[in-house]
Formats: sequence, C-alpha cells, structure tokens
Amino acid sequence: MNCPNCGAPMTLVPGHDYYTCAYCTTFVFPEQTEDHVRVLAEPVGLSCPLCKHALVAGSVAGTRVGYCARCRGILANRESFAGVVRTLRSRAKTPAIDPQPVKHDQLARRLPCPQCGRLMDVHPYYGPGNIIIDTCGACQLIWLDHGELSSVVDAPGRDRRR
Repeated sequence: MNCPNCGAPMTLVPGHDYYTCAYCTTFVFPEQTEDHVRVLAEPVGLSCPLCKHALVAGSVAGTRVGYCARCRGILANRESFAGVVRTLRSRAKTPAIDPQPVKHDQLARRLPCPQCGRLMDVHPYYGPGNIIIDTCGACQLIWLDHGELSSVVDAPGRDRRR
C-alpha cells in the first residue's frame, strides 16, 4: 500500500489495524467490510479453500484472520472465534434478523484446510445464526463463507441493552 498523500510505501503498525507512512507520518485506517473485516492486505501465505485465491491479513474485532478478497471468505482461529462473536454481538446496533434455514446441501461439500491440506469437517454451527461451517480439528481453524459471520452477529438473542 502506498501513502495517499506522498506515494511512499506504508507499513502496517505492529499489533494494530492501521498503516503509517514513515516519510510523511500519514495514518490510514482501512474500512471495514460488511462482514466486519478490516482488510489489511498483507499476504498470509495461504490460499482460499473455496476459490484458491491468495488470502490476505484481516482483522475482525481486533483478532487477526485470513481474508479472501475474491470470494470474501474468512479463515479464523477456532479458539478465538467465540470471543469475536461475543464482541461483535455485544457491539451490534442494528435490529436482529431472523436466520435463514440451513442449506443442507452445504453439508456435502469438502474443502481442504488452507494450512495442512486435510479435508475440513463440515457441520452446523451450534451458536446463533443457522450457518454451516468448515473446521480443521488438526489446525484449529474455521472457514466462514461470505455473509456467515454477519448471520451469526445479526441473529436474535443478543444483548440489546443499549
């Protein structure tokens, strides 16, 4: 990424979700996608299990994820996923949306884990949102298709005491 002010290369600030220019000290804060991802555009060295496009770094609720700019899927650490869901649902300001019925045909698909190459397990997500997820037990990774994280965040039952 180049600086919008001077054109010099920008660097991602370690431990944060923004870029800075060493030449003119400009800061750039990436916009958030409709799926709650701040796309940081740094390569992560893995390919999308769905469309094979290179994944880039992203951030969801302060947690690093892999993001596919082509199909807009999200690769996340399974252990941190519950915290991401809890944070996003507590911050939600829009009305809850009733989840759509589960698409049972998705249970038949088989995706390779982007990290180890083994086939990921496909199963219903047993939290809010009525989605089918793909997980790798060996790598502790979870794959979410575009829109699935929003379905979880927008599902009924979240704390609305705002």
